[in-house]
Amino acid sequence: MGVTSIAFGQRPDNQIKREVSVNGKVFDADTNTPMEYATVSFTDQAGKIVTGGITDQKGEYNIEVPSGTYSVKFEFISYEPKTLTNQKLISDITLPNISLETDSQALNEVIVRAETTEVQVRLDKKIYNIGKDLTTSGATVSDALSNVPSVTVDVDGAIALRGNGNVRILINGRPSAIAGFGSTDALQQLPAEAIERVEVITSPSARYDAEGTAGILNIILRKEKTLGLNGQIQANYGVPLQSGLTGNINLRTDKFNIFNTTGIRYRQSPGNAFFRNEFLEDGNVDLTVLENREYERLNRGFNTNLGMEYFLSDKTSVTASAFLRLGDDEDMTDNFTDDFGPDGAPLESRTRTELETEEDTSFQLSLNYITKFNEDGHELTVDFQWADDEETERSIIEEFQTFPEDEILPTEDILINETQNEYLGQVDYVLPIGENAQFEAGYRGTFEETVTNQLATEEEFPGGPFLRNDDLSNIFTYNEDVNAVYTQYGNKFGDFSFLAGLRYEHTRLRGSLDEESVQTDVVNDLLVDFDRTFDGLFPTLNLTYELNDRENITLGYNRRINRPRGRSVNPFPSRSSEANIFQGNPNLRPAFANAFDLGYLKRWDKLTLTSSIYYQRETDSFERIQEETGEDTPNGIPIVRSLPINLSSNERYGFEAGVLYNPAKWLRLNGSFNFFRFVSEGEFNGTDFGAENTSYFARGSAKVTLPYKIDWQTNMFYRGPTNNAQTDTKGLISVNLAFSKDIINDNATIGLNVSDLFNSRVRRSFTDTPTFRSDSEFQWRVRQVNLSFTYRFNQKKQRERGGRGDDGGDDDFEG
Repeated sequence: MGVTSIAFGQRPDNQIKREVSVNGKVFDADTNTPMEYATVSFTDQAGKIVTGGITDQKGEYNIEVPSGTYSVKFEFISYEPKTLTNQKLISDITLPNISLETDSQALNEVIVRAETTEVQVRLDKKIYNIGKDLTTSGATVSDALSNVPSVTVDVDGAIALRGNGNVRILINGRPSAIAGFGSTDALQQLPAEAIERVEVITSPSARYDAEGTAGILNIILRKEKTLGLNGQIQANYGVPLQSGLTGNINLRTDKFNIFNTTGIRYRQSPGNAFFRNEFLEDGNVDLTVLENREYERLNRGFNTNLGMEYFLSDKTSVTASAFLRLGDDEDMTDNFTDDFGPDGAPLESRTRTELETEEDTSFQLSLNYITKFNEDGHELTVDFQWADDEETERSIIEEFQTFPEDEILPTEDILINETQNEYLGQVDYVLPIGENAQFEAGYRGTFEETVTNQLATEEEFPGGPFLRNDDLSNIFTYNEDVNAVYTQYGNKFGDFSFLAGLRYEHTRLRGSLDEESVQTDVVNDLLVDFDRTFDGLFPTLNLTYELNDRENITLGYNRRINRPRGRSVNPFPSRSSEANIFQGNPNLRPAFANAFDLGYLKRWDKLTLTSSIYYQRETDSFERIQEETGEDTPNGIPIVRSLPINLSSNERYGFEAGVLYNPAKWLRLNGSFNFFRFVSEGEFNGTDFGAENTSYFARGSAKVTLPYKIDWQTNMFYRGPTNNAQTDTKGLISVNLAFSKDIINDNATIGLNVSDLFNSRVRRSFTDTPTFRSDSEFQWRVRQVNLSFTYRFNQKKQRERGGRGDDGGDDDFEG
């Protein structure tokens, strides 16, 4: 089967030329196996690409070309291209077989290849392609990240890297409204099909933001590079009810590349929680409060990412893209509360119903200019980005007493409007020096403003007028401005490579309350207004030594910063229940960390091992504590607040390993294990919050090709028990199952997957303080079954070789 040729432009003259058929084969020089989706292009004597195409599953191509003299170029990502020059094509011809070799001279990069997949291990990151993970079909970006090595996603969507929740989320290398500017809520609304690959950057080089002491997760969105018109569309339906439709389309010629990904979602996510709170008096239980919660969440969303790359010349291009996300969510929470006295006798029972509606609108405009001065990597890029995000959240809280007598309690109405604006400007310059050296320098400025307007009203009496609650109502403005410059230099001497850099960042953090919204300077002993600046130098160093072509050792060092976000410094409380509030801390200071990472990689014919040992010391680290406020609810229940504070230090060290094993063409196995321990020290309000914690998590995946070309994949994840100064959290296990079958001449795929097969993804924790104890269970989402259908046009299964983006990935390796 040959490929369809793709026209790049008009013929160079008006003469009618006879079409000739050109065919041949392309092989992998290392394995002597056919290379599917290698690019073949034909350039005339004027230097213009006339036509081209890609190879099929057998590595073969058959392209119709106007008769003439051409240079024929053969390319595949991460391979050395080959060119046949002065080919006189005047009649049908079979060109010699072409064998492409891996690009062993690429600075910063080591390619690990197994069967038809690959993992890229660079000096400062690992790259994973998630396209072949069957369990993410119809899932969200947040779900997809939960299958990436070193990454965990908690039951409520919190993302951690190597057990550390302070991870920076970037989209296409930049902070973005798509990722919610630090919040992970937006990632739970975007389809996984929008992702091209995920870069796990545990030892970031100086070119990246210093934000995020755990490291960086860089999500690269799809932008197809295959010539011509191509794309795919996916529909899914699941139980509990979830449905979605996602499509992406790409049109590329020799002058422009238009790309678009659009999706709509409708999803129900039932969940549940249980809390047992015991309040102590002189060490004895004085009051017991039981809470049972039932969640019914409805998420409706639309998102689209439209862009065009225009090639001003063969070395210069401009890309403009616009992203729009609309969300319309409705969550119903029923909270059944029972109070018991010291002798266990029932005191009171209440039912609390909270209806929360949320409307989100996110818009982002990005411009990129790049000029490549030559083919050796000498280039200049300029980026500008503007983003606007608005979220309106309204909660109507109704409460009824059902024991000892029926009584309707006053209704609360809380309206929160939050707007975020961010401007980003960035310039990067790369200059290769000689054959193996490279110099880089650049600037980045980000200017972000978040305004939170919270209006809380409550009935004066049941059925009466609503009055403003001055203790909860406020307008809070938070500004974060960061200006940064960096430089770095890399070189390769034989088997030794290094990349050294230095980044300087100037940070200004400001917070203020609107004087008309509230008349106070202090909230619960916390000052409100602040204006602080911080300067920091952030050195980075990454080393690689190649023991041989299948084995290497890496060493990385970097200094990082953790800046407090808007919600963490807003001193006005937000309520998850009447007796439980979250309050930001305006006194939070940035935390700084120094991290070291020693890695080892070894490849055999069918087995690949990656491993690393890491250590990090963080000063002024953040910790969330719980304490009584000294106030009671109208029903006499003590109010407990959750508050972020700075601890004096946090030491973290650990070990991780990943294995990819392909014993046969029909069987692919992989797994990863991460063990870590941290020791924190510090006190707050006279209480020692120091703690020691040892934990681990492991994941494994098996992918089997059954008869009739049915793929079966099973993913398993286990997170061991963990703890901080106050709370012990038990381990949890979850299993995902998926089946997939290609149909319609491999142009379409039908899939079935089950998320959380045994309905076991439940967080169980226990909190112990001198004045109260809390035992809780929380299940964000129950087991889900999903059926999906994908249809590709002019695309086939391009993910089979790690994608066609600038960087490939290893979708099998990540599990």
